[in-house]
Amino acid sequence: MNDPTPFRRIAVVGAGAVGSWFGAMLARAGHAVVLIGRAPHVEAIRRDGLRVESRAGSETVRLEADTGIAAVRGADLVLFCVKSPDTDAVARAMAPHLEANALVLSLQNGVDNAATIARHVRCAVVPSVVYVATALPAPGTVAHYGRGDLVIGSKDAALQARLRALVDLFASAQVPVAVSPDVMGELWRKLMLNCAYNAISAIAQQPYGRMTALAEVRAVMREVVEEVVAVARADGQSLALDECLQAMEKLAPAMPTQLSSTAQDLARGKPSEIDHLNGFVARRGAELGVPTPVNRTLHALVKLAEAARVPA
Repeated sequence: MNDPTPFRRIAVVGAGAVGSWFGAMLARAGHAVVLIGRAPHVEAIRRDGLRVESRAGSETVRLEADTGIAAVRGADLVLFCVKSPDTDAVARAMAPHLEANALVLSLQNGVDNAATIARHVRCAVVPSVVYVATALPAPGTVAHYGRGDLVIGSKDAALQARLRALVDLFASAQVPVAVSPDVMGELWRKLMLNCAYNAISAIAQQPYGRMTALAEVRAVMREVVEEVVAVARADGQSLALDECLQAMEKLAPAMPTQLSSTAQDLARGKPSEIDHLNGFVARRGAELGVPTPVNRTLHALVKLAEAARVPA
């Protein structure tokens, strides 16, 4: 535990926008990073490096990239960034290649991904809450629009030193990381924000600022938040409704031009994570006897929009 470099090799599994940005930050700080992603993205990175665009300008970061899950071999830290519907299959495929002493950090939406990963791997898995606005405008390019911080946590006392090492690792890359004693509560709060924003942004293909400029939309978002808080409380989480509503109100001014990840998925004809967002709240609400009509409706409408983009 006194090793000053506890994470010598970092693998990013599912290197889309989020994974590519965090991987780029770590690689830029001098850490050994391999991005594992889709072929066009990987080929562009191998050829030209990873182009990082932000308000500060653009730069090129050189780092490894691969399309095969076996590239996690030898990594002592894995940033697991795949879309929630793929968690089970990718975790199962990754497991034979992982070192027993590796640490897997789930950088995903939803509240149940870390538990899903842990069913397949023999090493420690830590959930995290990700606050960053990013996109992949082209293969080999990641755009950063705002924030870029993490909240992590684990109730496992044996992992606390490694959590502190993670804080130091990301601090070296100018990525703020907070350790929370209630990371599941933090995940539910992030789920609440995703449920309030993602589906509406996707259905209307509008950024957050335009969405919240309409009082009618804000009223629907409030109802979404009220339902999520009710389900969370029934599930044993102590979310405060007033605080959640304030967080909902603050997000759009901080990211007025941001299209939700669900909106980006729909625009590209890709499957979204809606089953693990509003869909999860609707399912969990049904299990716990909590009505969730607004979340259920938004889930159904996004599913319809997805189906409309698939040839009959």
